[in-house]
Amino acid sequence: MIEYAVRGPVDDLALSQLHAAAFAENARLVRWGERLARHSLSWVTATDGGRLVGFVHLAWDGDRHAFLLDAVVAPDRQRAGIGTELVTRAVRLAADAGCTWLHADFAPDLAPFFHDRCGLPATAAALARLHR
Repeated sequence: MIEYAVRGPVDDLALSQLHAAAFAENARLVRWGERLARHSLSWVTATDGGRLVGFVHLAWDGDRHAFLLDAVVAPDRQRAGIGTELVTRAVRLAADAGCTWLHADFAPDLAPFFHDRCGLPATAAALARLHR
């Protein structure tokens, strides 16, 4: 059974490994706790039997703009509604905090998930990759 938590405890190693697995990247330890403390409006975790299986980060500008970042679900748990639930909860958190705008960027292949499953509208935006 999946348990969702707002601002749930974050283990840097577990989240770094989840992020690397979901994005097919080499694992590197990220100090998530420090990052979240500095930049977050909130975040939502999804666990199954104590195992971290999903996460979404909600950063913000301190006023009206929230930014949906690092939405990730463990590869073996994808397509089971976990990501949709994480995003839905993050959107509600942003609205409850008084944000007017929610920004989300993602790879083109994830457009059906964010637009169709999560209900986020397609918009014109610019995104520049600064480092590889």
